[in-house]
Amino acid sequence: MYDLISFVSRGKIRLKILKNLNQPMTPTTLSEKIHTHRSTTSRAILSLQDKGLVECVTPKEKMGRLYRLTKIGKLVLTRLG
Repeated sequence: MYDLISFVSRGKIRLKILKNLNQPMTPTTLSEKIHTHRSTTSRAILSLQDKGLVECVTPKEKMGRLYRLTKIGKLVLTRLG
């Protein structure tokens, strides 16, 4: 658990994503919400997904995929405060 907390806290964008992904969102919507480039947001989402903190709820879609926090992602977020 502490390695995941450390991973998220080391990345400013990763932390913003966890804090703002309170409902399923596309990377575009999320990037507008946290004021970053879509490509930056997408890369951070993929790294969070690799760690099991974020999941895609529409994996068969080619565009407009929706992402949400996993249970572990929510737990890490609560530990970060």
